[in-house]
Amino acid sequence: MKSFLTDEYFMNEALKLARMAYEEGEIPVGAVVVAGDRIIARGYNQTEKLNDPTAHAEMLAVTAATNYLGTKYLTECSLYVTLEPCAMCAGALYWAQLQRLVFAAPDEKRGYQHYNSGLIHPKTKVESGLLKEEAEDLIKSFFIKMRKGL
Repeated sequence: MKSFLTDEYFMNEALKLARMAYEEGEIPVGAVVVAGDRIIARGYNQTEKLNDPTAHAEMLAVTAATNYLGTKYLTECSLYVTLEPCAMCAGALYWAQLQRLVFAAPDEKRGYQHYNSGLIHPKTKVESGLLKEEAEDLIKSFFIKMRKGL
């Protein structure tokens, strides 16, 4: 029997969180941390809500995951995030020694690869493009809405 717990399933869970961010007026980025076949942490952008420039989806999810596991390392975890991590988040993922990073859409202006692809730990496997269109559509929609002042 094939498991329904696929990469697509986990990215869809991250997209649900991104939609929550969108509804709260935050840049719509969502993230989940998976250990084995289980989501152990979730996060979505909350920089406005928390008045904290570090409250990115990835940072919140990593903090929740390390608290859950009781360790600062995520060597057996995967992070699914709807947008390529920024340099700050990539640095945090480096120190957490994340096993695997899966992101949907690239961030050509602020994504870590724009600055230095070496910001991610060398042992971290990186995959991109999963549900890219859905993530990009959500972000584009958000910024169109913001420009119109809605």
